[in-house]
Amino acid sequence: MSAMPPAEITVSQRLRELPRAELADEIETLVVGKFKDVLLMDDTEEFPVDISYFDLGLTSLRLTEIRQSLEQLLDLSINVNVLFNEPTVNHLVDHLADALSTPPTR
Repeated sequence: MSAMPPAEITVSQRLRELPRAELADEIETLVVGKFKDVLLMDDTEEFPVDISYFDLGLTSLRLTEIRQSLEQLLDLSINVNVLFNEPTVNHLVDHLADALSTPPTR
């Protein structure tokens, strides 16, 4: 088998190859971008990663949209409980970094 050309490597595959610290930084950038888009925040605005999504004005519906978008982008299932039990971007990033650090089961 020949290696896939770089253009065909998915975001998920690229992230899974990163060391844990870099992985968390990359995931935070992706997640913050998704939240900023939904909250109509400018790219230059600072996003508070340690404040509850709900305190920032997100609804359950918007959070579900973000979850679905991240699941598709990262080729990963995100349990709804993760979003509601620890509702900050910091916790979500930690969860996603852990999940992507673990080899996929197929």
